[in-house]
Amino acid sequence: MILEDNRIFESMFPSDVLPKVYPKEPTPEEKSEIDDVLSSNIFNVMLNRRSQRKFEEKEIEGWKIDIIFAAADTAPTAGGFQGFEIYHLKNTQLKQSLIKAANSQPYVNAPLVLIFCSNSSRIKLNFDAEVLHKFSIQDATLAAGYAQLAAHALGLSSIWIGMFNEQNVKEVISTDLEPSSILCIGYPKKMLVPKPKRNLTDLIHTV
Repeated sequence: MILEDNRIFESMFPSDVLPKVYPKEPTPEEKSEIDDVLSSNIFNVMLNRRSQRKFEEKEIEGWKIDIIFAAADTAPTAGGFQGFEIYHLKNTQLKQSLIKAANSQPYVNAPLVLIFCSNSSRIKLNFDAEVLHKFSIQDATLAAGYAQLAAHALGLSSIWIGMFNEQNVKEVISTDLEPSSILCIGYPKKMLVPKPKRNLTDLIHTV
């Protein structure tokens, strides 16, 4: 699509979004790569994403991490209140403790480790605590999913960790918030081919 009208461009990229994607002034080379990522075909990203457990020992560029955070920030949430928090685990010793908390899964020690936690106190809606808790779990899960897709669009791979001891994870990151998932991201040692999925006729149930 050719954007001939600046008003169209502004409607697609509101002024409050760009600073989140570009929190620091990118170099011309980074700017070119960022533009390519932002114009990625979302269907291509979704169809080719595959969980990865083997990562290169390579640092992830800061601007790529910024875009992953910005993607999580755009996820839909209950009432728009964003009932979740993201913990970016960088400490090497804490990563080792997180491995133990996550059923000794070694790939938890990835170059980029994000822990998504629910925070129902942020959701200012008139529902009982149980409903708000459900909303916050959904908020955190959607944010992690958006971050995972963004990582793939950036040429990275990831693995979603759902098996862990919640209390131990809380102790590792020093919080009382409930962790919903751990997202481990890095450059893959080998790009994997997506596995075949269920036929849509088996997946979809019309009632």
